[in-house]
Amino acid sequence: MEQRKRESKKIRKGDKVMAIAGNERGQVGQVLRIIVDKAVVQGLNVRKKHLKPSQANPRGGIVDFERPIHISNLRVCTEDNNPIKLKIRFDSKGERELYYKIDGQEVLYRPVKTQKA
Repeated sequence: MEQRKRESKKIRKGDKVMAIAGNERGQVGQVLRIIVDKAVVQGLNVRKKHLKPSQANPRGGIVDFERPIHISNLRVCTEDNNPIKLKIRFDSKGERELYYKIDGQEVLYRPVKTQKA
């Protein structure tokens, strides 16, 4: 039986996330793109690549770029870099939305975009 991989509903492009595991633990960055179950985060998991001289780059060189991180190692953050746990609830129209709790109060994060199979 073939296993289908789905993108995360809780983490999407543009979200502010914190690494909760690995060498980048505790660092915060913005999600640049999602690749199935991994995310490329600005400033996290940065690697170096040595380029050969070419017509486009005659001197060659060393380029820094971000590698993907598994979404299980990331946690969504608030604006003041506090990691939060997102939960799903239904609004009055019956549509799903993500929220989190701070000091016992529920705060809306964003609606969940339904994905087509």
